[in-house]
Amino acid sequence: MGSDSLINPGDLTLNTSSQQFPLGARATIGSRSFRYCLAGGTALVPGKLQQAPAENTAFQDMAPSAAAIGAVSVTLTPGASTATANQYADGWLVVTVTPGQGYMYQISSHAAISSSTAFVANLKDAIQVALTTASNLDMVSNPYANVIINPTTASSAPVGAAVYPVTAAQYGWIQDGGVASLLVDDQTVVVGTNVAASNQAAGAVEPHTGVQAIVGTAMTGGATTEYVAIKLFL
Repeated sequence: MGSDSLINPGDLTLNTSSQQFPLGARATIGSRSFRYCLAGGTALVPGKLQQAPAENTAFQDMAPSAAAIGAVSVTLTPGASTATANQYADGWLVVTVTPGQGYMYQISSHAAISSSTAFVANLKDAIQVALTTASNLDMVSNPYANVIINPTTASSAPVGAAVYPVTAAQYGWIQDGGVASLLVDDQTVVVGTNVAASNQAAGAVEPHTGVQAIVGTAMTGGATTEYVAIKLFL
């Protein structure tokens, strides 16, 4: 499936243990758009807002071993945290401190990562500016790998609304554009106003106050614990 491909409504009920499309593959049905994702440790619940995997600061500001222009792997040492093999595959290495600042490289694979132990990240992209031990890199998950219900305290970015009860650790679709149904928290949503990720109820939305991430615009109003139509722009 290529970018902006059409799918059938029945495809939204995909709930498979094997990956069928690239994570983040985008598909459309009319004016609605969807992204292919892997559910995290909790099943996706229709009408609930989903977030990308939480950031892990142990995989940020890592100093690499030197890597020359054209290299397709980088050796890094994390902080006190672990990762399973290929947990960050299809994610990115972001160079945060020069040399190489501003570039990012997609990860193809890595072995299981042990706490505070050097590991090799294999890349899909060749290094464009040589990295030195003075460089710093952050390792960031693909936002559609191991998505979680949007927490009341943000730990990453909202990525879409669940449209089908995808089983935990299985693959399916979430919606990131067009009209979607989303839960309202303990406040009232007014039609025609922007809504944001809730800091009161996980997976819900609330009136935008300029603090939480904007999710979309209300096309219907709704009171506490109702589900409303939201024009998403994620």
